[in-house]
Amino acid sequence: MGYVKAIDGLPWILKLIIALPGLDLLYGIYRLVKGVKKNDLVLVIVGIIWIFSGWAILWIIDLITVFLNKKITVFA
Repeated sequence: MGYVKAIDGLPWILKLIIALPGLDLLYGIYRLVKGVKKNDLVLVIVGIIWIFSGWAILWIIDLITVFLNKKITVFA
């Protein structure tokens, strides 16, 4: 099972927990892997940015989108 498929298949509550500060690094890796899989350079760059700064600031965006949509929707 691939990493992207594994994250997509998680229950909503676990996705919400992953969106918390510190753990949001996993969503950065998710974006990076998904970008490589789709051959999407923009998503790869966003994934790298999310890995280095998402845990500090951008986790708020993931938390809100997971809470409202039950999945990450911004740059994913």
